[in-house]
Amino acid sequence: MDQSFATFSAPTVFNFRDLGGHRTIDGRTVHYGRVYRSDSLHRLTGDECGQLCAFGVRTVLDLRRPHEIERDGRIRETPGLSYHNIHPLHQEWDSALYEPDGGPARYLADRYMDMILEGSEGIGEALRLVAEPTSAPLVMHCFAGKDRTGVLAALTLSLLGVDDETIAADYGRSEAARAALIAQMISDSPEFARAGGPPAQIVACPPEAMLLFLARLRERFGSVPGFAAYAGVTDGHVASLRAHLLA
Repeated sequence: MDQSFATFSAPTVFNFRDLGGHRTIDGRTVHYGRVYRSDSLHRLTGDECGQLCAFGVRTVLDLRRPHEIERDGRIRETPGLSYHNIHPLHQEWDSALYEPDGGPARYLADRYMDMILEGSEGIGEALRLVAEPTSAPLVMHCFAGKDRTGVLAALTLSLLGVDDETIAADYGRSEAARAALIAQMISDSPEFARAGGPPAQIVACPPEAMLLFLARLRERFGSVPGFAAYAGVTDGHVASLRAHLLA
C-alpha cells in the first residue's frame, strides 16, 4: 500500500489513517480518500475542524457510547460536516475476564465477538451509513480508534474483498499510537493516573486478535456477508459499498 498518500493530522489526533490502497482478493483496490478511521475527534479546535473539512471529510461517524460523549464532548458543529452517533451496544470491558494463557489477542477477540452479538443492530446501521455514497468521504472513530473502529473497519474491508491478513495488518497499525493514547488516557482519567495507565490488554492491538475475531465470526455466521445480513445489511448495501469504495 502506498503510505505516502496525504493524510490529516492534528496535535490531539493520534490514530488517523485512510482505509484506501488495500488490494482485494479479486485484484481491485480500495479507493483512497473515501473512508478514514481515527481515534476520537472531540479535542479538535474550530480551525482543525475546518482543516478536516478542507481535507475532504464530509461525514463523521462517532461510535462512542452516549455517556462517553456526555463526558468528553463530540466534534464541534462545523459547516460542511454531517455528524452521526451510532453506538453498537456492548458491555463495559471487564479486566477480570482476562486470562493470561490466552493473552491480549484472545481477550480482545472475545470482546469484539461480544460486541457484534450484542450490538449487531448498531453495527448494521453503521455499515449501511458507510455503504451510502453520499456519506463519503467519511471518518469513523471511537475513543482510541482501534476496537469499535477496528471492528467496523475490518467488516468494511472484508465486505470489499480484502483478505484477513491484510485486515489484521491494518488493525495492528494502531500500535504506533499506543504511547500517545495511553498518555491521553492517564491525563483524562484519575483512575488510570493512579494505576499508572490502563490494563495492558485493553490498549494492545496484536494482529492475531483480529484474525481470531474474524475466524470466530465465520464459525458463528458462516461468513462476513452472513453476519452483515444478520445485522440488516442487504446485498444492495454491499453492492453500493463496493461500487463507491473500489477502483
